[in-house]
Amino acid sequence: MKTYPLESISLEEAKQKQFQLIDAITKEFQGKEFLSAGDFGVVPGLNKPVYAEKVERVIANFFHAEKALLLIGSGTGAIRSGLQAMASANEEILVHTSPIYPTTEVSFSSMGLIPVRANFNDLEDIKHVLEEHQNIRTALVQYTRQAIDDSYDMEEVLQTIKSIRDIQIITDDNYAVMKVHKIGVELGADLSAFSCFKLLGPEGVGVVVGKASIVDVIEKMNYSGGSKVQGWQAMEVLRGFTYAPVALAIQAEVNEELVRRLNNHEVKGVKEAFLANAQSKVLLVEFEGDIAKAVLEEAEKLGGLPNPVGAESKYEAVPMFYRVSGTFRKADPTLEERMIRINPNRSGADTIIRILKESIRKAKDVSR
Repeated sequence: MKTYPLESISLEEAKQKQFQLIDAITKEFQGKEFLSAGDFGVVPGLNKPVYAEKVERVIANFFHAEKALLLIGSGTGAIRSGLQAMASANEEILVHTSPIYPTTEVSFSSMGLIPVRANFNDLEDIKHVLEEHQNIRTALVQYTRQAIDDSYDMEEVLQTIKSIRDIQIITDDNYAVMKVHKIGVELGADLSAFSCFKLLGPEGVGVVVGKASIVDVIEKMNYSGGSKVQGWQAMEVLRGFTYAPVALAIQAEVNEELVRRLNNHEVKGVKEAFLANAQSKVLLVEFEGDIAKAVLEEAEKLGGLPNPVGAESKYEAVPMFYRVSGTFRKADPTLEERMIRINPNRSGADTIIRILKESIRKAKDVSR
């Protein structure tokens, strides 16, 4: 099976991202302010907590964008707000040929958006579709892979779309932020949207970052006090952002080590191991027999997480052993019987190898 996972930044590059973020923080916060838990309420003149405003400026500066906004509703809410600000009901919108993420599909349905599909793996197809559909003025591009064989380069896709005409582009950067060199807005998109929960932050908070004209519209849509991210939540976002790059880079190194060791036949019963974005970048392990379900049962008994919480949230420290994604099962239903995905989270390769060996041994004993 051939996959095309996103290229992860190195540990050294992740350290530089951490340092750049801290530099941006010191330009907005005095020392005693950063030690505060943050404020509450709708402050006159801002219509939001002061600390939320400060964190938003840090995020905008860090991603070299005009403006950022924290939103209630996590990544789904951020994408939905972006679509509402950039597109109108019942109009066409450019998307990839692969399946649309389920919660995004709900946003499309509620707005009556008509998806027009182009194969983002084929730049000429993007040009052809846009030339045929002159009414398209908005595009949604998901950063991570939507299908097993997706191989498109985000920057090339964005440049190709923009080369046809000035189409507004929103990128779904979930599972890519702090893992890749540049997010969508840094590569030419008009707006990036993603979840803070996937970056060691609090539950339920999302971010949009990009052109001020678009972010201003989203901010007006969330005028009421109950729609505001409070100061303490904003500070939790910032603390998560600080530690996410290095933690995720270490995770990427562990994934690479596991691929080498498993494909060098260190664990009997493993046929092949490879990396794929599904949605987060994970290790896929294919067994020589149909023992996947039994291995998952045994791995949980040995300390492995049986399911994600927020896909790399702050709660997910031990490794996760989980079934393959719906996208992969749809492509080949038999994979569910012989393949699993593993996310190291904060663990090292030795822990995963140990759990995998023991789980396979016990799974084979059960099947006899």
